[in-house]
Amino acid sequence: MAPQHGPRRAQIAFSDSVAKHLDNLTSEAEIHALDRALVVISVDPDVGDPIPGDTAGPQLRQYTDDVEQVRVLYFVTALRTVVVVAYIEV
Repeated sequence: MAPQHGPRRAQIAFSDSVAKHLDNLTSEAEIHALDRALVVISVDPDVGDPIPGDTAGPQLRQYTDDVEQVRVLYFVTALRTVVVVAYIEV
């Protein structure tokens, strides 16, 4: 019998500006906090609150973890398999 797996997680991709910001993270606590937030988003891309704006492009969303002090702005691709992170605060 095949093992049961949970739902597939979305892949996380970073904009160029976020990738540069990640290179500057040196604190283990910041890295851990961001990692936890990204796992939450990858499991449920709809977890963030929609940010009002232009409806022509993908819906920009905001996920905030008040415990870990992390804020992530992101959008989900049309097939809901990739989450593109546009901005982070740690």
